Amino acid sequence: MEACHSSQKSNGTSYGVTTVAILSLEAFPGMWINAFIICVLCIAWVKKKTLNSNEKILLLLGCSRFCYLCITWIYKFLSFIYPNYLYVPTILQLTILFQAFFDNCNLWFSACLCAFYCIKIANFRNRSFIYLKVRIDSMVPWLLLGSGILALTAGIVAYDIAAKPHCNNSNSTGQGNFGTAVIKMDKHFFPSFFFAGFEYAVSFMAVIFSAVFLLFSLWRHKRNMQTNSMNSLSVDAHIKAMKSILSFLVMYSINFVCLVLSMVYVTRKGNYMTVLIVVFQYTFPGLHSFILVFSNPKLEKTLLKILP
Repeated sequence: MEACHSSQKSNGTSYGVTTVAILSLEAFPGMWINAFIICVLCIAWVKKKTLNSNEKILLLLGCSRFCYLCITWIYKFLSFIYPNYLYVPTILQLTILFQAFFDNCNLWFSACLCAFYCIKIANFRNRSFIYLKVRIDSMVPWLLLGSGILALTAGIVAYDIAAKPHCNNSNSTGQGNFGTAVIKMDKHFFPSFFFAGFEYAVSFMAVIFSAVFLLFSLWRHKRNMQTNSMNSLSVDAHIKAMKSILSFLVMYSINFVCLVLSMVYVTRKGNYMTVLIVVFQYTFPGLHSFILVFSNPKLEKTLLKILP
């Protein structure tokens, strides 16, 4: 029994070290690139006293991703170093609230960015689409506000679910009873996963429709275009927007798969499948930001200037 217990403890330690190491390798580059986006846009904001709609979405997206990666890394690191001090009711619930809030902000702000690219760049003669094209700049602040409210709702739902096992047994997070708290909490995970799955599905549909409309607009434009610089610039704008949206489509797909897998492996804390989930789940907030930087001429020029 003692040998078995020591073996499980060794496996758990090895799993914790692996998870923290992988998350560190992914989180720090992701935090750096998102901090770069925030700094460049804030400097431009101070100089110009204003930001265009695209820059507003990018700024909030960069802030949400930076905060999400930062909180997640601190949470994983402290849960490995000081688990008995971190897993107390208030700290655990607040951590889950902020994680869920910033994760859902990342989700909805990204969907807003895809929809904005589609409406601004695609060319259709439909009256409703022309109305949206004219009004999109004034609609962006309301879209961002609605996204923030939806993200806050998701955070409150996650907070309530995290609070349930502690209400049932306030002493369950002690040194000897933490496993019991985890088992009780697992029973309350599924409403949270259902709500997260619903949000992923709605925002995923927005990204898919944006990609389809842009592809159709690009195909129709290339079919009718003439050989002049204006048409070439329009094609370039379509292609750059398509790169951003398709990369985000891939990110959404992998995140959705990770959500399903995390439902399957939620009670298997030492399983190395959860390491793979962590790898894919925390790669894309940084990777997609790199793609967005190289899709934006101002950000790309600034990055290439400071890299040497």
